[in-house]
Amino acid sequence: MATPMKPNTNTQTPALQISGLQAWYGESHVLHGVDMVVRPGEVVTLLGRNGAGRTTTMRAIMGLTGSRKGSLKINGVETIGLPTHRIAHLGVGYCPEERGIFSSLSCEENLLLPPRLKGTSEGMSVDEIYAMFPNLAERRHSQGTRLSGGEQQMLAVARILRTGARLLLLDEISEGLAPVIVQALARMITTLRQKGYTVVMVEQNFRFAAPLADRFYVMEHGQMVEQFSASELDAKMPVLNELLGV
Repeated sequence: MATPMKPNTNTQTPALQISGLQAWYGESHVLHGVDMVVRPGEVVTLLGRNGAGRTTTMRAIMGLTGSRKGSLKINGVETIGLPTHRIAHLGVGYCPEERGIFSSLSCEENLLLPPRLKGTSEGMSVDEIYAMFPNLAERRHSQGTRLSGGEQQMLAVARILRTGARLLLLDEISEGLAPVIVQALARMITTLRQKGYTVVMVEQNFRFAAPLADRFYVMEHGQMVEQFSASELDAKMPVLNELLGV
């Protein structure tokens, strides 16, 4: 049985507020009434087994699924009927699993490719990004295909930071990467929180996500079945073991 969602007592407008979200791929009904609230400056991790609907939730936020129903507000603006480019211009950046690095462009050309989003805050400068990701500074003239998997992941996130997006949707950014790169990504998340960014992460790597997140949601069969704060994590481990097999 799904755990009742706790009311949001914070009077600040949520960065992301999802109510009764349903989504389809063709005739396949994937999301069945998703409810989720993310406050400005929070890091929220979305947990669940493969096929639970986590990536579909991220794609639905961006308008990349088939039909959608329900309510999906970004900074108080209803987006359920908006196309993807309009959603992005509300200050949302999506980093999918596949990364999408252009192989024919250099690292720096990939970084400079996305335009700044009109109506958003100034994005990070190239110098700020290179300070956060020294690996990219060293490889700035290397072709996209010559970057390691970890460097490609850093570049995929860095491109979003240049645009001025303040709500970041990060899908499995630690998957398959060397521990030293995972540690660098963890430092990045911590830095972004300190800078006031709002981050929603889909993660299979529980050890990576656990120390970073302020709150957790757990999905099963296209619905949210648990939500809890970082302070409740220890008490929730028996439930997580049952739901995730962690």
